[in-house]
Amino acid sequence: MILRHRQADAGKVNEWRRFVAVFLRVLFGGTVIFYLFVLLVDPYDIVAFSLPLDRRIVSISQRYMYPQIVRSRRYDSLVVGTSTVRLLDPQLLDKSFGTRFANLAMDSMTAWEQKTMITYFIRKVGPPKVLIVGLDVVWCDQSADRNRITFRGFPDWLYDDNQWNDYLYLFNVGTAEIAGRLVGYQLGLYPERVRYDGYEVFVLPESEYDLTRARQRIWNRRKPEAPPNVAPPSLSLDKRRALVFPALNWLDATLAKLPSSSLKILAYVPVHVAAQPWPGTHAAAVEAECKTRIAAIAGRRGATVIDWRINSVLTRNDSNYWDSLHYRVPIATRIANQLGPAVLAGRESDDGSYRLILR
Repeated sequence: MILRHRQADAGKVNEWRRFVAVFLRVLFGGTVIFYLFVLLVDPYDIVAFSLPLDRRIVSISQRYMYPQIVRSRRYDSLVVGTSTVRLLDPQLLDKSFGTRFANLAMDSMTAWEQKTMITYFIRKVGPPKVLIVGLDVVWCDQSADRNRITFRGFPDWLYDDNQWNDYLYLFNVGTAEIAGRLVGYQLGLYPERVRYDGYEVFVLPESEYDLTRARQRIWNRRKPEAPPNVAPPSLSLDKRRALVFPALNWLDATLAKLPSSSLKILAYVPVHVAAQPWPGTHAAAVEAECKTRIAAIAGRRGATVIDWRINSVLTRNDSNYWDSLHYRVPIATRIANQLGPAVLAGRESDDGSYRLILR
């Protein structure tokens, strides 16, 4: 009886051993297949032995997808900024400047992220023929050094020069999902999400524009009103000196890396007057000081400054905007077409929509 019990126990142990062995083999084999799938499809185009696929942008994870646009070396010029410049069509800029532009602006792209993208472009491609930096509040943020990234996170490993650490970060479900989308694109089952030069019309189609709804977003329960024509309060010398804009050091250092042959353009974007500091306020005075310092940096580094972030017929017109920050596609087309003549030929605005601060 005891012998039979011992034999039964031994049989159960053997069954568990076989089960564990099979489980481990399946787990290991599945893991290897999963990892090989990601490496061979290589949605970020960083693996040396990956399949020769036409890797399109099939994800809206801009911070992860855009480095491959740089590494493709198809483009010699770039735009960086927040979503306020994402509607600038690189193909229109190409016609004006005779270059090959990539629009690498991202939603809520911080000044530190913009600096990182520019320096990455310089390392991988070389100094850009033309650099356009879309200037808005992130460059004048007095806490920019403490808020370097957004809640979206930032994949530093994709922007460094260490290829070995990339393989570790590729092993995750998110990357596998994008790899699956890329396979779907190859089979005609999944669309390209963003044009390969970074351009995407992320706003609704023009046919769906609703001025009433746009005004609600623009003014956000405030009473629509024209800004007063008053100067910001003057700040004392001590108060001006006490203002610290950490991102401007990054801007200065980044522009210093570019040779004189690079055309450097600092363009304030035309957000609606409702999103600009109200004239006569302390916030307007602080922004004016920041603009003065940016002009000084541009002067030292041979950059052009053009300012659409002003009270003008463009920025006062509600019908030009989807909300207080994002203008409509026809306005983006207008800006892209005006940039070349303004920068290259010094053409002033016919209606005062922009000012050439420095050329």
